[in-house]
Amino acid sequence: MKPSYTLISPYLGELQWDKVPTDALLAEQLAWMDLLNVEFAEQFLEIRQGFTALSIYWKSTENQTQFQNSIHRLQVKKHELPSSVWMLPVCYDPAFGRDLGSLALIHRMTANQLIELHSSATYRLHFFGFLPGFMYLNGLSERLHTPRKAIPDRKVEEGSVAIGGSQTGIYPTESPGGWHLIGRCPLPLFDPMKSPPVWAKPGDLVRFEPIGMEEMERLLQNPIPPKVL
Repeated sequence: MKPSYTLISPYLGELQWDKVPTDALLAEQLAWMDLLNVEFAEQFLEIRQGFTALSIYWKSTENQTQFQNSIHRLQVKKHELPSSVWMLPVCYDPAFGRDLGSLALIHRMTANQLIELHSSATYRLHFFGFLPGFMYLNGLSERLHTPRKAIPDRKVEEGSVAIGGSQTGIYPTESPGGWHLIGRCPLPLFDPMKSPPVWAKPGDLVRFEPIGMEEMERLLQNPIPPKVL
């Protein structure tokens, strides 16, 4: 079944899926992005991806109308998601994860159990948003789903690993934030001087590898690229 298309404004429309975020849905979204970049590349300005939608900013109303009228005949090719995994070191020490203890209490588990649950999962990168380089990762255990903070923190350190709602993510730069901080990754996530400025792409897999304070300090002083398995 094809996604529905909703006209938001004369220059903006959305492909929308009435499904929950899964690998299959992500593969379908990326397949539509592949098609748009091949058949309509000269007609749109930007595509923004969400968990269940693609927002398309068109250059003209005619471009949007042409796409809208042709959806029924478009055939997308299957998009294969990668199987390799980015391994990201994370120090879960309370010095970097100031909400780790309180979050463990909320979920009636020890801090070590929370760390084990968080670091044993494999996450799928669906899209970037909120901040440049901020990865929206799907795959967090339901046992760790936690509403965002009622009062956001004014300052969250670069590399902070956090939980918010049903997602986990890493703050690529220092910023305010309302997610629960459980650790920190010492590797750079976003570099505007590079092309592309991020090393990962939607569809990639991510896992977190717990490290101690000594290794954390070493990597903060001498960052290395993330390894891939």
